[in-house]
Amino acid sequence: MSHGDADAGSLTPQSSFYDQGRFGRLFPELPPFAADRPLIRDALTELGAPGGPMDPADDLSDPVTLITDPAKSVNNPNNPTMTAGFTFLGQFLDHDMTFDPTSSLARRQDPESIRNFRIPALDLDSVYGGGPGVSPHLYDRTVDGGRTRFLTERIPGSAAVSIDGEPRRDVPRNRQQVALIGDPRNDENLIVSQLHLAMLRFHNQVAEDVAADLGPGFTSDEIFDEAQRVVRWHYQWLVLHEFLPKTVGEVIADDVLTNGRRFYDWNNDPFIPVEFSVAAYRFGHSQIRPSYRANFGTSATDPDQQFFALLFDPAAADLEDPGDLRGGCRAARRFLDWQTFFDFGDGNAKPNKLIDTKLSSELFNLMGMPPGSPTSLATRNLLRNLTMKVPSGQRVARAIQAPELALADLSDLTPFQLDRRTPLWFYVLREAEVLAEGKHLGPVGGRIVAEVLVGLIDGDGQSYRTQDPDWTPTYGTDGTFTMADLLTTAGVVAPLT
Repeated sequence: MSHGDADAGSLTPQSSFYDQGRFGRLFPELPPFAADRPLIRDALTELGAPGGPMDPADDLSDPVTLITDPAKSVNNPNNPTMTAGFTFLGQFLDHDMTFDPTSSLARRQDPESIRNFRIPALDLDSVYGGGPGVSPHLYDRTVDGGRTRFLTERIPGSAAVSIDGEPRRDVPRNRQQVALIGDPRNDENLIVSQLHLAMLRFHNQVAEDVAADLGPGFTSDEIFDEAQRVVRWHYQWLVLHEFLPKTVGEVIADDVLTNGRRFYDWNNDPFIPVEFSVAAYRFGHSQIRPSYRANFGTSATDPDQQFFALLFDPAAADLEDPGDLRGGCRAARRFLDWQTFFDFGDGNAKPNKLIDTKLSSELFNLMGMPPGSPTSLATRNLLRNLTMKVPSGQRVARAIQAPELALADLSDLTPFQLDRRTPLWFYVLREAEVLAEGKHLGPVGGRIVAEVLVGLIDGDGQSYRTQDPDWTPTYGTDGTFTMADLLTTAGVVAPLT
C-alpha cells in the first residue's frame, strides 16, 4: 500500500485542524521519535536492509512451492484468520483515501504542507473519477450513451477459461497498455487491477438492476446516481463490517462503531493523519505473500495448468506477459480466480501473512525506485517515520492509555538504540505480533486505523451512516455483505472444474 509523502516547503506549526485535502496529525503535541541525523538514518537503513532483521530470507526460487511448502517461508508465517485478498483490498482502500503525486524520502516534511489530491473519504472516487460528464473515457458509450455503465474489455485468448461462456475481462487500456481508470495506482499489480475491474462490474450490475427497478421515465443521470449510491453504501458496509474487524479485531471495531471516536476529530472536514498514513495503515506491507496463485487456468486440480507467480520479479523481463504479477499489461493468463483470495467456502482460499516485523523478501528489492533511493520497502517506511516527524510508538501508547510494550518485547532493537523510542510503524507491527499473535492489529495500531476509517465515513455527508444509519445491504445474504458477495454479484467468479 502506497501513501504520499510530498516535498514540503518551509515547516509550519504542527496542528490537527486545517483545510480539507491535507494531511495532519492525530497527536500534534507529541514530539518526533528521533531527530533527523546521520546516525539515526544509518540505524533505520540497517534495520530495514535486505538480509537485515526484517527480512525473513524467503526462498524465492520457486513461486509454486512458496505456496505449497511452508518450509520455503519458515520465518514468514501465514495468518490463519485472514485470506490473501484482504491485503489488496487494503491497498484499494488506501488509493481511495489518498493520492499525492509527488514524493521524496530525503527532505524533512510537515504533513500540513502536503496536498492530498484525493478527497479524504471512502467514496470510490478512485473508481468513478469525475463521473460520466467529466471522465467520459471511463464509461461505455454503447450503453445509454456512456451515462450509466463503465467500460471494460475482453482479454483475447481467455475463452477457454470463460465465465458463463464470456471471456475474462480487463480494465480498459490504451494502445500502450496504460490502464484507463480513475486512479493509475490501481494498475500497480494484477491483483488490485482485477479488484478495480470487479468494482467496475459490480457497478454495472447494480446499474442494470436499478434501471429495471425504476422502470421507464427515469433519466440516465438518475439511474447512474442511484446506482452509485447503492455501490458506495455496500462498499462502506463491507469496509466497516468485514475489513475493519478482521484488521483491528472485533473488540476495537465494535468499540469505535458503538461508542464513537476518542482521538480522530476535525474542525471542518476530515483529514488524513500522518500517524495513520505513514505508520499504522502500512501494516499491510507485512501481510504480503511473496507469491500467489493468480488463477487455476484450465484445471483447478492440475498445478501445471495454473498461474503461480511472485508479486514482483525484476528478472521477469517480458513486458507483454511477464512472469510476475505486475500490472500494466494484458495477456490471456492475466486474470484472477478469486477463490484463491477470498473465502467462498470451497477450501481454495490462501492466507496472507501475519502482521509482524517480517516483510516478504521480494519487498527488499523494489523495482522502479529513483537512482540512489532505497529499494527496501522496510527502509523506506522507517525513513518516512523520520522525515515526517512521527512520534514513537511508546508515546502514542501513553497518549491513548494503551498497554505499552515492554523493553523485552523490543530487545532486538537495542543495538539500533530504538528500543525505548521506536518508530511507530515498527511498533505497530511488533505490537500486533506480541499482543494479537499477528492475527490483527494491537491496541495502538488498531485504534488509529479504526478511528480513521470510521471517521472518514462518518465525515462523508453522503455515506450510509450519515444519510441512513439503519440501512442494511440489499445485496448479499440476510443483511450482510462481504467481498465474496461483491465478487459474485459482479460476475467475476468462475465455477471451478
